[in-house]
Amino acid sequence: MPTPLSTRIAAIDWMRGFVMILMAIDHASQTWNAGRVNADTAYLPSFDFTGPLWEPGTALDEAQFYTRWITHLCAPTFLFLSGTSLAMSFEKRRAQGMPELALDRHLLIRAAVVLACEAALSLMAGMGVAMLQVLFAIGTSMIAMIVLRRLPTAVLLALGLGWLGGSEFVLMYLFPIPEAFSLNNPAFSLPTLLLFVAGFSDSVVVFYPMTHWLAMMLIGWAFGRYLLDQSANEKGRENAEKLLLLSGLSALLFWAFLRSGNGYGNMGLLRDDTTIVQWLHMSKYPPALVYSLMELGLMALFLVFFFRLERRLSGPASPWNPLLLFGQTALFFYMLHFILLGGAAIAITGGMMLRSLTETYVVTGVVLVLLYPACLGFRTLKRKYPKSPLQYI
Repeated sequence: MPTPLSTRIAAIDWMRGFVMILMAIDHASQTWNAGRVNADTAYLPSFDFTGPLWEPGTALDEAQFYTRWITHLCAPTFLFLSGTSLAMSFEKRRAQGMPELALDRHLLIRAAVVLACEAALSLMAGMGVAMLQVLFAIGTSMIAMIVLRRLPTAVLLALGLGWLGGSEFVLMYLFPIPEAFSLNNPAFSLPTLLLFVAGFSDSVVVFYPMTHWLAMMLIGWAFGRYLLDQSANEKGRENAEKLLLLSGLSALLFWAFLRSGNGYGNMGLLRDDTTIVQWLHMSKYPPALVYSLMELGLMALFLVFFFRLERRLSGPASPWNPLLLFGQTALFFYMLHFILLGGAAIAITGGMMLRSLTETYVVTGVVLVLLYPACLGFRTLKRKYPKSPLQYI
């Protein structure tokens, strides 16, 4: 029987670390950038309900738009790679004799820690409502996987792809979103917000309803199982790269077809014209099929690059590589970078989103430099005490 690929693949950590850096740019913009563009939806109203976040025909500043657009890669990659890493880790633990109920408990604890981190950030935001963002999507998806992980790989893949492809039909024709999101009737029920649509209520703001992002974790979980089926040799890595390359190119071709049609698959956020900015201006809240295709397709191509780079190394990947380090300390990085960015914005500027785009990028660079030794120390501590609660962070 061939030896399976290692459950710790540097390329996966590099990919995760890469999108952590992109995420820091987005959150620096969220806390520092006065001209921030955040109109990735056709239906989500503004916080004061005076109008929609996006008005068709509105001009988009290109520098601000691309600052936002490059970060769209982050959330789909987080969910996909969370599924991949968890699938590989669970198979390793199962091979070591961990019973199924213990695996369930481990996943539940991990989910609880992630959700507790989301709650802590929500409290620090001081908005007076629960702010449910990407950690909410990850934590609730982990809880769902306690049951769903028992399904065959083909079923997981079919469920994930099926929801990405069919969610627009559900949301546009069964709810439907356009009428429910009229400014005279902006509220959804709490279960609808938590599961299906981004939106607001008196007590909660949901940007990442669970089902869309669970679909990406399902696909990532299927990919993790696929990796484990490959031999730990050149051929096994080549097989993974071929699958990623084929999947990535196919997703981008399908994206181009749907975006050119300017109809189903765009979640109502249609192109105003044929400029590149309009082609790339897609719905993230909730994720349109075109959004998911582009971001997962680009992620697959980046993974091909990182897999090939790792395959060409003469030895183990450098532990000092910032991408590797940030990818291996992702939750710690996430929590600390929010605190640093928000705290610095209030301390230095007296509030949020008061400075220029140039200053936003400078602050991102400074925070990344500060995070490097902090993440290095945390990784060392985590490895020193592998059985401690730090294993869940």
